[in-house]
Amino acid sequence: MSLQEIRHFGDPVLITPAALVVDFDKEIRTLIADLTETMLNAPGAGLAAPQIGVSLRAFVWHVDEVLGHLINPTLVLSGEIEVDEEGCLSFPDLTYPTPRSLRAVARGFNMFGEAIEVDGSELLARALQHENDHLDGILFIDRMSKANRKVAMKEIRESEWFNESTRDITIKTSPHSIFGRST
Repeated sequence: MSLQEIRHFGDPVLITPAALVVDFDKEIRTLIADLTETMLNAPGAGLAAPQIGVSLRAFVWHVDEVLGHLINPTLVLSGEIEVDEEGCLSFPDLTYPTPRSLRAVARGFNMFGEAIEVDGSELLARALQHENDHLDGILFIDRMSKANRKVAMKEIRESEWFNESTRDITIKTSPHSIFGRST
């Protein structure tokens, strides 16, 4: 087990759909342990593998003092929607009203490849949906109203963490001829 760096908004891994887990081996058990340790250290209610740079369909949660994990999940959602405050470890210190189904039934596998089902309501349902979205390359800002997303994007652009993550980006010039076109 080891703490991993949590990727922030702007990292392409966060908007890329994750691959199915095909081997339930020591590596997947280590991934679940790393996700759990990193989530608890943050602290957070959930953490998906893409958030630590691993593009696999796995996530962990810690809701109501219960730890859990799910691999290759599918969700069945209730039609009843609740709008409540939601945050994300990939968007430090930001919370916004975000609509989610009030109930979610998640089916998938544990780290040993055994089929499991998790029936969650309220906060657990929200965590299951949020983390499953990460596996599909969807961020919680994608679920917000247009007005809230606009406010969130302004706050993100002004945040210290976003400015630090983009500060080290360097633009390289091409070594190839531009054939008389201006630069």
